[in-house]
Amino acid sequence: MSTSTRSTPPPGTQDPPRPKSASSSASRPSHRSWRRAVRRDWQLYSLVVLPLLFFLVFRYLPMIGNVIAFRRFEPGGSILGEEWVGLRYVEMFLTDPTFWQVFRNTLWLGGLTLVFCFPIPIVLALLLNEVRRRALKRFVQSVSYLPHFLSIVIVAGITMQMLATDGPVNHMLGWFGQDPIRFIQEPEWFRTIYVGSEIWQTAGWGTILYLAALTTIDDNLYEAARIDGANRWQQIWHVTLPGIRPTMITLLILNIGTFMAVGFEKVLLLYNPLTYPTADVISTYVYRTGVESNSFSYAAAIGLFEAIIGLFLIISANQLSRRTVGTSLW
Repeated sequence: MSTSTRSTPPPGTQDPPRPKSASSSASRPSHRSWRRAVRRDWQLYSLVVLPLLFFLVFRYLPMIGNVIAFRRFEPGGSILGEEWVGLRYVEMFLTDPTFWQVFRNTLWLGGLTLVFCFPIPIVLALLLNEVRRRALKRFVQSVSYLPHFLSIVIVAGITMQMLATDGPVNHMLGWFGQDPIRFIQEPEWFRTIYVGSEIWQTAGWGTILYLAALTTIDDNLYEAARIDGANRWQQIWHVTLPGIRPTMITLLILNIGTFMAVGFEKVLLLYNPLTYPTADVISTYVYRTGVESNSFSYAAAIGLFEAIIGLFLIISANQLSRRTVGTSLW
């Protein structure tokens, strides 16, 4: 009776085991976990499809049209222009005195909007946070939120009716012996009207994020501040404001990013040829140049210039915020 034995090679002669590829071993689990997550939560991921399509169709694909800023575009011709003209349209608006007047108006309106419209929601949120009567707090919140839900056309109509020559504001001025003021026709009044209407429409709605941020502050911090003898103002300065600082910085960076994109609809509805010297901004100038005058390539060059400035502002604000306070968007 014989038994078969398997011969084994002597030690030192076996082939060393092949090391597994690090890239394959690292990528396979990640792919598997990603697929597993999609299969498990496909309902949640499906909700992202429509927003992604929206940004793709209405935000990213139109960027291809910026090429007509360097090409001569004629209505009815190629959608990407007829022939290359280089920086011709860029040189045109850089040497156009009307453009620089519009550029200064944009800086003025954007700066005034940022200076006045950004801190007022913070102040309003702090004041509402100190209100202890819920009925009063809800009433103030409802009244301050309401203008946000009104159409810009309605807001502009209310503003023009209130400031008309025979409107309520001039009637009240007449009680004090003041002659009627043509607010809508006077260029020096436009910036005040625009910023005032913007504050009225957006201040209440802007408090929502700050009120939500206030709820995340630990009450033990206020108790510790009271034990140290801090009054209400000192608690707001040393506890409340540092607690909502990340939210403030994030919204400030976003507002700086849209600094050049002053509200096109409201300016278009409120201004008129008499107020062009102070009311005409880049967005309305692009509209009149491109749509009304059919100078699409020239308007595209101006719009591209505005977008580049906005990109530079938001990147600079993000870097400055990261270095100074340690909070940034990316």
